[in-house]
Amino acid sequence: MSRSADTWILTAQCPSRLGTVDVVTRFLKESRCYITEQHSFDDRLAERFFIRTEFRPQDHDLDAEAFRSAFASRAAEYGMDFELSAPGARIPVVIMVSKADHCLNDLLYRYRTGQLPIEIRAVVSNHPDLEPLAAWHGLPYHHFPITPETKPEQEAQVSRVIEETGAELVILARYMQVLSSAMCAKLAGRAINIHHSLLPGFKGAKPYHQAYEKGVKLVGATAHYINDDLDEGPIITQAVEPVSHADYPEDLVAKGRDIECLALARAVTLHVERRVFLHARRTVIFER
Repeated sequence: MSRSADTWILTAQCPSRLGTVDVVTRFLKESRCYITEQHSFDDRLAERFFIRTEFRPQDHDLDAEAFRSAFASRAAEYGMDFELSAPGARIPVVIMVSKADHCLNDLLYRYRTGQLPIEIRAVVSNHPDLEPLAAWHGLPYHHFPITPETKPEQEAQVSRVIEETGAELVILARYMQVLSSAMCAKLAGRAINIHHSLLPGFKGAKPYHQAYEKGVKLVGATAHYINDDLDEGPIITQAVEPVSHADYPEDLVAKGRDIECLALARAVTLHVERRVFLHARRTVIFER
């Protein structure tokens, strides 16, 4: 079900306390706003409360600044951090790629057909290969080659693109470079990566060929926020696909590509719809 064109989103989290749901619902009622969807969760181990509410004003236009100011005084009593997202908001995005085109192509298709409420401001790559694909979609393409010696300079170039475009989200769509600790810290909570998930774990070149040799029965993919631990950031989505003895390495590669596209697109959708909450190293996700 798609979100209504006049629906606002209020997301919040705070320490667990009596009345946390009431402070949100009561304020919306007093503001003459009708709740169309609501999810909440209290993490008893972390003693942390999370809530996401979609609503629409009844018979009036919402003054966002006045709403934020008025709700802030209520939220402060609970130590509540909150965000208000306007209807039709399209998050500015920068996509980072290397040579593989399947995830980029999938994201661009979903973007072009309106399935993803994002505004792609630029594509950045350490290789020139995918520039024609970006150009076909009318998107700026920045080719910044990288070597171990030029890594700091290359990441500074990438950072400038992110800052100059005002990107709120960075998508690593099979970007095959390890980001520095400084870059990970700068993009914490706003950069999503995708990688294959195979058991046993196969690292290095040709992981699907390694999986074939071991006779794996599942291939999968994990989309997660980046952090300083390689491929171990807070998980947003995971997906799997069964395989059998009849699947050859090229079949595993093809299935892996499909599942990577699906997992990444799902993760981006959850993020831009404000359904993902980060706390420490874990995520709380409110599905539709």
